Amino acid sequence: MLASLSGVLQHKDPASVILDVQGVGYEVQLSSRTYDELPMIGEKTFLHIHTNVREDAITLYGFTDMDQKKLFLLLIGVSGVGPKLALSILSGIDPAELCNAVRLKDMSCLTSLSGVGKKTAQRLCMELADKVSGLALEQTGSTASQGGSTPPQSEGFAMQDAASALVNLGYPPETAWQALRSVQQADPEGAARMQVDELIRNVLRTLA
Repeated sequence: MLASLSGVLQHKDPASVILDVQGVGYEVQLSSRTYDELPMIGEKTFLHIHTNVREDAITLYGFTDMDQKKLFLLLIGVSGVGPKLALSILSGIDPAELCNAVRLKDMSCLTSLSGVGKKTAQRLCMELADKVSGLALEQTGSTASQGGSTPPQSEGFAMQDAASALVNLGYPPETAWQALRSVQQADPEGAARMQVDELIRNVLRTLA
């Protein structure tokens, strides 16, 4: 069972990559958040891998860090959450925010994620609240040490609301998130202060 791959990035798009490992090309599915962390095509990269074996297919899922892989494995262990939905969830929210939303049973945050309805959000909270506690503390330890019980989440919510609005305008979720991250990477501090309408205006300029 493959646990990791190290090779040259041969092809990439927001949903998958092909990694050339000593002449063998491995197709790996991933979240758009993982896609954002990849190097340029032709460069060497390392991915933690989860191998999903079914009767009709063997599918590889890749992650740039172990915390993302741990969260993915927790998510697909929840009733009704398959690998495709798990990747969609990880595309739409920062891992630390997801952990805190589950621990705090923040239904509005969870149901704002693409593909997550009220029943799925309830199952996430019920089945994962205890399991993500240690991981959430590990990821947000610097915030906790500053006296806050949870990290600021306004930026995440604004991004999620902007992504939902863009999808409603007809853009594919992957395109919406990729454009939002481009705005965020161009001006991280400015993007963190933007309201939903400002984010949408900036994204529409990049997509024009």
